[in-house]
Amino acid sequence: MKQLVLSILFIVANAFTGFGHNSKDISNNVADQVSYISTHYNINQQAVQMALTGYQKLRSLGKLANVQYLTIADFSKPSNEERLFIIDMNIMQVVVKSLVAHGRNSGTKMANQFSNRYASFQSSLGFYITGGIYKGKHGASLILEGIEKGINDQAKDRAIVIHGADYVSNQLIKQQGYIGRSLGCPAVPNNQVVEIINTIKGASCLFVYAPTNQYLIQSQLVKN
Repeated sequence: MKQLVLSILFIVANAFTGFGHNSKDISNNVADQVSYISTHYNINQQAVQMALTGYQKLRSLGKLANVQYLTIADFSKPSNEERLFIIDMNIMQVVVKSLVAHGRNSGTKMANQFSNRYASFQSSLGFYITGGIYKGKHGASLILEGIEKGINDQAKDRAIVIHGADYVSNQLIKQQGYIGRSLGCPAVPNNQVVEIINTIKGASCLFVYAPTNQYLIQSQLVKN
């Protein structure tokens, strides 16, 4: 009987060791990270690659205090799909996902026009570092610092923040086929905004992606 118990314990221990080994392999290999996250969570592969590249650069430069989370807004997807993804970098898993709005002058269902200009009412692409939470006209909101010169560095002057909005909802999708649009902010559903901003506040990395050549030409953070 004792020998049987010892055998079972040995099998269980090996099973957990094997699981841990596989997880470690994924987390230490960038190509595996990109492939796994993109495929498993249906995120644009280029978005994941760029996000990981920029995240690692910002982390190495000491720009990120909250290194646990990396957030991707994948604007290669239409607004009637969940396209905001928060990745826990410790376990390489998406822990929160939601709908997210783009600017009203960026497009209707798809975002295809982007600007860094004040009063453009368009979304700005690129890397942001999250700040603190404040209470604004939309309730709890999260400050965003656009850190790419000429791409999104006017974000604070434009009051680009993460906030909740009633026009970001599945109900509106059922009515018109897409969610409402913001003045440029990545607005999220009211019933998820508190969870989202509490998770990624305090100098974490947010990457807003769209498949545009212009961003590739301008950005220094996505170049290897």
